[in-house]
Amino acid sequence: MNVLVTGARGYIGRAVAHRLADAGHAVVGFDLAPLVEEGPLHTASSIRQLVGDVRDEEGLTQTLQDHAVDAVVHLAGKIVVSESVTEPLAYWDHNVGGGIALLKAMVAADVRQIVFSSSAAVYGEVAPEPIAEQHRREPMNPYGRTKLTMEWMLEDLDRAGAVHYVALRYFNAAGAVPGVTVERHHPETHLIPNALTAAASGRPLKIFGSDYDTGDGTAMRDYVHVGDLADAHRVALDHLAQGGASLALNVATGLGYTVAEVVASLERALGRPVPTVAADRRPGDPPLLIGRGTAIREHLGWVPAHPDLDDITKSAVAAHRP
Repeated sequence: MNVLVTGARGYIGRAVAHRLADAGHAVVGFDLAPLVEEGPLHTASSIRQLVGDVRDEEGLTQTLQDHAVDAVVHLAGKIVVSESVTEPLAYWDHNVGGGIALLKAMVAADVRQIVFSSSAAVYGEVAPEPIAEQHRREPMNPYGRTKLTMEWMLEDLDRAGAVHYVALRYFNAAGAVPGVTVERHHPETHLIPNALTAAASGRPLKIFGSDYDTGDGTAMRDYVHVGDLADAHRVALDHLAQGGASLALNVATGLGYTVAEVVASLERALGRPVPTVAADRRPGDPPLLIGRGTAIREHLGWVPAHPDLDDITKSAVAAHRP
């Protein structure tokens, strides 16, 4: 298939583009900045690299037509929960405005298959048991609301027969794929890379919230290795190519680890302590997000190859070392 990957320069986007190229797809990577700034996207040079904005409907339509695109993997967007609380309009502009432009371009170019990067943030604050896809969707923050709005649009387009989709509700992507992607964001808000920076610099890692209703008081999350997450996109595309029904699925291991447990795992991998300091909770952060991953196994046959936290943190440590 000819596949357009939006947000292909990002942490998850690079892993997805590589996995799809390795599976034999012709991949067009689409991002706001040149992909080559951080090195070749793929050693076989089988990924076309385009610069563009997903809010540019006309440009997207032309791109889809010029490259005879069969399907889209849509990862482009803004992702920082706390920033979405203080700058909501930017999130609606990029995440929803860009999504509308992309979907209109797809309809104009007669591209009918999309794998959408959704999020566990669509669920909001939930009960302690792992979250199933049928759980009520009540996002706690603008970021989650933009993702839910995109899911609603996809549902409407599917009912109209215009587009078929798989919405993958990510839990916490983590770890690294050697030679492909390492977790770096600007600004960096994610736990593992910030903890590694703290260990290297000696400046304490801020632990946002120590009074949550968890075993040690720190927030708990379901961590998914970025390579496993990339593979979920591959099997989702296969499902759509084979005429499968539209789906919204958790990409989750069903295992929860607290911030303190992640820090302890990183300390084991590093062989030295990570300095920490307690800080206030961040606005919009739920205390716990753990996903039930049975539906994606049943529908797509996806099983995480690296569910163990120590495997995830070891891969991150190895990738960050010079």
